[in-house]
Amino acid sequence: MEQRNERKHGALTGVRHVVAITVGFVVFISSAKDGSSADRSVSKPNLIFILADDLGYGDIGCFGQKVIQTPRLDRMASEGMRFTQFYAGNTVCAPSRSVLMTGQHMGHTHVRGNAGGNDMLIQSLRAEDVTVAEILKSVGYATGLIGKWGLGEVDQPGSPLKQGFDRFFGYANQVHAHNYFPEFLWDNDRKLPLRNVVERADRAYGGFVGGAATKRLDYSHDLFVDESLRFIREHRDQPFFLYLPLTAPHANNEGTRMTGDGAEVPDYGVYAKESWPPQDKGQAAMITRMDGDVGRILDLLAELELSEKTLVIFTSDNGPHDEAGHDLQRFDPSGELRGTKRALYEGGIRVPTIAWWPGTVASGTTSDHVGYFGDWLSTAAELADADVPGEVDSVSFAPTLLGHHDQQKQHRYLYWEFYEKGSRQAVRFGPWKAIRQPMFTGPVELYNLDDDLSEASDVAGSHADLVKQAVQFMDEAHTPHSNWKVRR
Repeated sequence: MEQRNERKHGALTGVRHVVAITVGFVVFISSAKDGSSADRSVSKPNLIFILADDLGYGDIGCFGQKVIQTPRLDRMASEGMRFTQFYAGNTVCAPSRSVLMTGQHMGHTHVRGNAGGNDMLIQSLRAEDVTVAEILKSVGYATGLIGKWGLGEVDQPGSPLKQGFDRFFGYANQVHAHNYFPEFLWDNDRKLPLRNVVERADRAYGGFVGGAATKRLDYSHDLFVDESLRFIREHRDQPFFLYLPLTAPHANNEGTRMTGDGAEVPDYGVYAKESWPPQDKGQAAMITRMDGDVGRILDLLAELELSEKTLVIFTSDNGPHDEAGHDLQRFDPSGELRGTKRALYEGGIRVPTIAWWPGTVASGTTSDHVGYFGDWLSTAAELADADVPGEVDSVSFAPTLLGHHDQQKQHRYLYWEFYEKGSRQAVRFGPWKAIRQPMFTGPVELYNLDDDLSEASDVAGSHADLVKQAVQFMDEAHTPHSNWKVRR
């Protein structure tokens, strides 16, 4: 613990770091740096990271969706860069966000799963964990989190207000976040009452009982977008980092069990007259509503003349869900990828990703750079001229954003582990993807993603050398953790 606290302190006190690639992760080795953070360049870009919840790789038009309308995200892609080989931190919520915030993959990050039960401390970041927000705050950024956190309750070390965010508005608990019409939201560290009336479910999660609203007046998603626009206006004259983890199109799981329909939306919009079940209308309407609200944010940046000063990233925390009672076949949310949320096949972890920065990110471009959530930490730090913690699994993709493709470093491999559904591990290296189910002891599947994007043909039997390499990577990447154990 003492060593980790020293690492966090050192990362935020003016120490400059040099990158060196070692066995499976990136180590930042301290070297002398002249001057303080106040001496750094003032031309830091604003950074906005918009995270959809359970949005599939094929759920938006510019990634192949044919039914659901997403004109603003499609336009964002035409004005920016699509990443076609970008991965979430994990295949479910909390660990994916832990990877995003800490820049450490699943073998190293502290939160490696959804907690379940009543002990939410195991789903809380610790005081010694260093987040992207802390790094950016240390060099003068205003930092705001609006939406769903899921990495610590307000009275725990993982509270966003203790993890580098100046402003927090939204849900701390992820089951609370299931309900789009909650009775309250957190406004920093106080409860903001809403006008909704909620019927409780019969299941608690981390001490929180979810439910479904019987009186629906205040839609949390709309409140998040309004608060985001306010945050941008208030900080227009200084560098800011806005982390906007939306809840759309995640289902209200308790609502599905209670009413059969977990796709909660105020209205069905352009889908109102479709002859679909209400769950399908709601699923599509949530995505299209979110699409329009991303457009509102981009429009405000243009109005405030901040477009060319702001990098906006849009992506999803993992693959698509089937928890709202809707028909997956209607929308084909994974596209040609195999699997959905909770799988470590591509459909569970490869996510639609768009980068938009007019005048800097070339418009209408597509990148096949292989990156993942953990890379956001080093990317944001590089763009902000900030320091990075002592040990992270993070490779900046700023060179790709800036068009310096010959300078782009690559990962030796990407790594995931998952503790539900009997457990599993996965590793990607070059075009090869290996999955071991269950973790540590199960058989290894091997796929060549260049030839078999749908992971239909397991070629492990004819590539013993690659299977051996994959197992070595998996064993190397996994560091034991007392909170996350699999029976061997």
